[in-house]
Order: sequence, then C-alpha cells, then structure tokens
Amino acid sequence: MAGIPHDHYEPVTQGEKWLHRRLPVVGLLYDTLMIPTPKNLNWMWIWGIVLTFCLALQIVTGIVLAMHYTPHVDLAFASVEHIMRNVNGGHMLRYLHQNGASLFFIAVYAHIFRGLYYGSYKEPREVTWIIGILIFVLMMGTAFMGYVLPWGQMSFWGATVITGLFGAIPFVGEAIQTWLLGGPAVDNATLNRFFSLHYLLPFVIAGLVIVHIWAFHTTGNNNPTGVEVRRGSKEEAERDTVPFWPYYVIKDLFALAIILAIFFAIVGFMPNYLGHPDNYIEANPLVTPAHIVPEWYFLPFYAILRAFTSDVWIVIAANFLTGGIIDAKFFGVLAMFGAIAVMALAPWLDTSSVRSGKYRPQFKWWFWLLVIDFFVLMWLGAMPAEEPYATFSLIASAYWFAYFLVILPLLGVMEKPLPIPETIEEDFDAHYPPKGEASGAAAPTPAE
Repeated sequence: MAGIPHDHYEPVTQGEKWLHRRLPVVGLLYDTLMIPTPKNLNWMWIWGIVLTFCLALQIVTGIVLAMHYTPHVDLAFASVEHIMRNVNGGHMLRYLHQNGASLFFIAVYAHIFRGLYYGSYKEPREVTWIIGILIFVLMMGTAFMGYVLPWGQMSFWGATVITGLFGAIPFVGEAIQTWLLGGPAVDNATLNRFFSLHYLLPFVIAGLVIVHIWAFHTTGNNNPTGVEVRRGSKEEAERDTVPFWPYYVIKDLFALAIILAIFFAIVGFMPNYLGHPDNYIEANPLVTPAHIVPEWYFLPFYAILRAFTSDVWIVIAANFLTGGIIDAKFFGVLAMFGAIAVMALAPWLDTSSVRSGKYRPQFKWWFWLLVIDFFVLMWLGAMPAEEPYATFSLIASAYWFAYFLVILPLLGVMEKPLPIPETIEEDFDAHYPPKGEASGAAAPTPAE
C-alpha cells in the first residue's frame, strides 16, 4: 500500500530470487495478502469477497452453459430446456447462474450503500468510487442481456421495452436502436449480439475489478471512522492496522460461508422464487404479457423511468424549453441514467469535511430514508403504471435526486458533526479495551 510503511516480500531461496527478478508475481501476491488493513473494519466490509466469488461463479457457470446454448430465435428456448433436462448437472448450473446474478446485485447494493454511509467516495478515493460505479453499470448491461437469452416471454418483451428507450433519443435514437437490435425489431440478430456481449462483458468487468482493487490498495482502505491510517512511521501504522492475512481473510471466509449456506438453500429448494413464471413460456411476438417487469434488481431504476409522465410539471417545462426535443419518454430515460450518475458525482456533491456518517447525526436520518426510498422504488417498479403507484413513484424518485443534489450539499454547511477519534487505534481500543483495562471499573488496589 503506497504511503503506509510495512514489510515487503523478500525472496529467500535461489529459486525465489530467480523468479522475483524476472516475474515478481510471488511478491505481488504477498504484498496483496499482507497489506496493512485498518483494524476497526466491521461486518459491512465483507461484501468484497462475496462480489469476487459471484464474478468467478458467473464466469465459470456461464462458460459451461454457453457450450450447450444455441443463440437462435428458433432454438434458444429449446436449448435452455435441453440444458435443464438432458445435460448432466445442467439444471444446477443454470440455477447457480440465474440466482448468482441476484446474489451479485444484493452484494453490490450493500457494497454501494456501505460506501455512501461511511464516505468511501471522498478524497482520495474518488477514482476508486467512479470505477466501482462503472462496474455497476456494466453489471446492469450484462444482466439485462443475459435475461434476454432464455427467449421466454418476459425476455422478449423486456428486451423490446428497454431497447425501445434508445429510440427516444432525439435525432439519432432510431439509428442507435436499429444498430443495437441489428434490425427494425428484436429478432435473431438481437439475440446473437446480446449473447456475444453477455459472454464478453464479464471479462471486461473482471479487468475493471482488478483496477478497482489496485486503486483502493493505492489509497488504502476506508474504515468506519473515516480516519486515515497514520503514515509517519511503521510503528504508528502497525498500531492502526493488521495484515489482511490472516485476520480479514478468515473473517471474510466465515461471512462468505454463511451467505453461501443461504444461497445454496435457495438454489436447491426455491430456485425460481426471484424469477418470473412468464419466462417459462416461449417468446411470442404476437402475445403481449399483461404486465411487463424486469428482474428485481432493475426495479428501482425502472420505477424512476416510469415516474416522469407527460403530465408532470418538470417534464412539461423541459418539453417547452427545448421546443419538444425532450418529451416524457426521453425525460424518463435521462432520469433513469441520471439516478446512477448522481451516485457517481457523490464525491463532489457531499460538501461535509467529515467522511463517516457515523459522526453525522442529521446525515444518518436522511441516509436511512434513502435506503427506505430505494426499497420503496423497488416495490413500485413491480406495480402497474397506474394510480396511486404513479404518484408514489414520482415522490420516491424526487427524494432520490433531492438527496444527492440538495440534501448532501446543504448538510455539509448546516450540520454539526460529533467528535471524531484522532486515530484508528483510539476507536479500536474504545470498542476492545486492551487486556488489564476493565470497562468502566477501577482497577483493584493491593489492599483489596
């Protein structure tokens, strides 16, 4: 970790020295495992290993599934059924891949909200945060294209609705939509393109994950206090940190084991719980489902997309000021992508000098309201586009943008934070007093 004094790998044997001079891979692994890590990290720092596991699971199961899948509109649905019925272990591979996507998004949402609460986006970690949001966007694109591949009813109509959004872009929308689909409508060319990109993008994500890890290894891990590790000397740094191995490796593996126990129980006993039954009906362009909904992890942003209808005043104003260029459909697209963009801009929108929400009493209320708002948007995204859900969606969407664009900047000026520990060691000792110190009780005297 740059800037924090610690022991680096030193080759001992002649073989190690020979390899280290030519390819210092052992030294790289050693420095990664033995990296000094703040010793006060809590259980919300477990999601990194869960995300790493999910990425590996999706790539491995995806490669095997691709060996048996046929990306053709006449054969795709039957090939999925072939995987489920005839391939050895095929049903388990597909259910692992299908539910692995859900676990992936559960972990990434927990990871993002942890970062928002503890200020992991603040200086000097802005680039780390931006890379993380980019990974999230690529995850959404990869998951969307993967959902189309089974070629069920919800796959086909979900692709039709979402790709139709690109047609709302003024002047170039139709050309972009045609280029994306490979033709005038969702058809065989679309399926081939989506299959190709769905196979490719996880490897792009893996590359960005390496850069993401490299970035936070350079700046150092954030921690619940938001206080930086002391960098004056090796002794001071060691009082604030512990090596990643074995302390956090064992802790992360323990948390992963618990999460995987729940995950495999879902895969084994209720694998279709988070799916949609219409997707077990082969795609039919002539029959539209009564209620088209995306996968659950897209629902908050889908609710924002649908919230801004033509009778909302801000849409009317935008339409008038742009001479009709920005209509309700295009405004909804801008809002959906804008909901992600404002998260990426959090490092510059949050004006508080205090990093961690742990010491910001007013911030806590607004933040937890944002978390509730996220789940409300998720619920609203699954509801029909009618009243009262339309009004609720508009209110929930308005709060999402207000939190980042109004509340965060104002809190930095108006809020009075609580006292912050001077060092990580001080915070750690407050929770885990050194041996010999009784919490709140005086030490016994010899006379006692």
